[in-house]
Amino acid sequence: MTSDLMETPEQRIASLGISLPSRAPSPIGSFCNVRRSGDMIYVSGQGPVQADGTLLKGKVGSEVTADTARDHAELVAVNILAALRDALGSLDRVKGVVKLLGLVNCDPEFEHHPFVIDGASNLLAEVFGEPGIHARSAFGVGSLPNRITVEIEAIFEAATPA
Repeated sequence: MTSDLMETPEQRIASLGISLPSRAPSPIGSFCNVRRSGDMIYVSGQGPVQADGTLLKGKVGSEVTADTARDHAELVAVNILAALRDALGSLDRVKGVVKLLGLVNCDPEFEHHPFVIDGASNLLAEVFGEPGIHARSAFGVGSLPNRITVEIEAIFEAATPA
């Protein structure tokens, strides 16, 4: 095996220079960020919230470009990872990514939803390696809470029993 294959998710995060927020963004409703059931870990929809609490907003296709929204989706993946770390103590307790559901706040004519959500998918694959490649759905919606550009929920498999 190469050393890259032996790196843990926490080691990959460090080598990629990714800094997770000290705490995941707080839920905006009556739900929790992470819920575990057996070996499955469900992460509630996360948005593009910067470390200082700033929400990245706008309608993709008219106010925000697809490239910018893709960067927002990568930030959402960072927030998903922060929620996982908060709940589990370490990303090394995650076996892999099972599925993402990505929502893009966009104009009706916008059609590049998969491109946008690839921002999150690509980051998760970098962090978890082969087990980070997942099933996924991506589609456009007429609005999202607080006018955020992207919301993504995720399902992971735990590396350790509950």
